[in-house]
Amino acid sequence: MAIPTLKKIRVLVVDDSMLARGMIINGLNTHPRIEVVGYAINALDAKNKIPQLKPDVITMDVEMPGINGIDFLKQYLPTNPLPVILVSSLNLKVFDALAAGAVDFVRKPDGQRHVEAFIAALAQKVVTASNAKVRSALPAAAPAPITPAANLGGSALNRVIIGLGASTGGTEATLAVMKRLPADIPPMVIVQHMPPGFTKMYAERLNRLCAMEVQEAKSGDELRRGLALVAPADLQCRVVRIGTKYTISCSTGEKVSGHRPSVDALFQSMAETVTCKMVGIIMTGMGQDGAAGLLAMRKKGAYTIGQDKESSVVYGMPGVAQNIGAVTIQSSLDNISNVLLRHLSTIH
Repeated sequence: MAIPTLKKIRVLVVDDSMLARGMIINGLNTHPRIEVVGYAINALDAKNKIPQLKPDVITMDVEMPGINGIDFLKQYLPTNPLPVILVSSLNLKVFDALAAGAVDFVRKPDGQRHVEAFIAALAQKVVTASNAKVRSALPAAAPAPITPAANLGGSALNRVIIGLGASTGGTEATLAVMKRLPADIPPMVIVQHMPPGFTKMYAERLNRLCAMEVQEAKSGDELRRGLALVAPADLQCRVVRIGTKYTISCSTGEKVSGHRPSVDALFQSMAETVTCKMVGIIMTGMGQDGAAGLLAMRKKGAYTIGQDKESSVVYGMPGVAQNIGAVTIQSSLDNISNVLLRHLSTIH
């Protein structure tokens, strides 16, 4: 009996640069699961071609003449929920486009020597996006509460440390959770899969929009109340205990669960190192990074929260974590902050 072939993912490439279009089209067409069905030179051209070409996924430059990628997403996605992968240079506007509903993004290569890695990353994201839930802009989060998160006095070794991991769909999902948390939240460490250069901008964005202080992590940073640290791209981020303090180690080295930074690397370090209370949160993302580490944390007594299927852009990481018994409680995106704060209020 003949083995059925998988239906190819139909892709529309939107970019005003002929050079960039050619690079993306030629690269994606070499992937066995992908077929580029056409291209558009700007957002208006894309809007006209989508009904004819019926793409499954769109790749789109953020900066284009006329209607830019962000405005296109705001206008088009609410009534036409198509997965869009952003192709962007190092540009803060990519986060505005993600807020407008894009599924994920990849950084444009600097010169020819990075093209192969760029195409591989883009193709992987296209395959993931073809199964993603598309949403228009997330509703505005409620303002951060002004009451304390919990009465967590005492020395460093008696406090709570929170680890959070996410991937596809996670930039905006993490922001939605963080915006609902108070300024005096226990120390947090966040791993979000992201290309180099973007984690610093992402930390600055969270810092601007959230009540607590948020920074990109660097080795030696001390974990303290009111501070959330974002793992830097292309480095493994682990919690280290030095005397009575917990600090961060950011180092090069092998990928863990296919990623650097890896949620598993962070969570495993917490399971091995942290002797105070712990909370682990795993959110939307492709694959299984973080599931094994979350299970290790739960076995050490951590309270663990997994995002539910209905609210996840991609129910990969939280789904695997749920299936292996790593999750104490599942929650919708809108309710994760409430679940966390309720748990913290029980700790004395």
